[in-house]
Formats: sequence, structure tokens, C-alpha cells
Amino acid sequence: MPRNAVFFEERKFLWDGRAHETGAQARETAASYAKDGFETRVIEEDGQHLVYSRRVAAQQAAAGN
Repeated sequence: MPRNAVFFEERKFLWDGRAHETGAQARETAASYAKDGFETRVIEEDGQHLVYSRRVAAQQAAAGN
């Protein structure tokens, strides 16, 4: 079972709950999340391609006010 959360550069990313068979499928999913303002990472684990994402929009909006 994939990890629910991983850390990259001291930032927490959450797994989207889906395992993709190919890296291309995972990258396509990650790109759709990126369009919605998420920061994404794709990793391969045990032959599965997993998409992890994070978004801190509330914190960024508060800083911009």
C-alpha cells in the first residue's frame, strides 16, 4: 500500500489515492492538478506510478491581503 503522505524539500504532499500503470498516465493526472493550482510530484513505487500533491492557497491568499 502506498504511503498517504510524503515529504519533498520539507513540504508535505498527499497521495491522490490512485495508482497508475504508466508514468505517462501519472504525469497527465499531475498536469491536471497543476492547472488547478496544486504543486505535484510523481513517484514510482513497487511498479506503480503515484501522484502526490499539495496546495496552500489559503495561506498564500492571506499573505497577499
